[in-house]
Amino acid sequence: MALAARIATEAHAGQVRRDGITPYVKHPESVAARVAGDPRAEAVAWLHDVLEDTSWTASDLRREGLPPEVVDAVVLLTKADGGDYGAYLHRVRANPLACRVKIADMLANLADRPTDRQIAKYAQGLLVLTGTPPLPSPNVAS
Repeated sequence: MALAARIATEAHAGQVRRDGITPYVKHPESVAARVAGDPRAEAVAWLHDVLEDTSWTASDLRREGLPPEVVDAVVLLTKADGGDYGAYLHRVRANPLACRVKIADMLANLADRPTDRQIAKYAQGLLVLTGTPPLPSPNVAS
């Protein structure tokens, strides 16, 4: 876990959250806190945005000596630009380690002043990741 925290801190150095002030690394730290007690999940949480938002690669993570299941989960959590979000969530759901971290990621994002669009996106995503069927749309009388 200390290795993953160090890599995330170095990789995200100089990056800030949406508010333009908060160091970005506070986000993976928050996600890791949500999965505390599971060292593999904590490592994935620290690293979940490293491949997407920095110059680090999966090969770099392997070279640092991170366990294969940790690197595989980080790769799975890395969204490709323009990729289908629903398909991405279903792939994540199939990997229990990645799924646990993605749920923690969404909860951390929901706790960080999300936009209405983000609230709707994460609500739908949490339904997919937990295997909960979506609620039917209410019928609105005209």
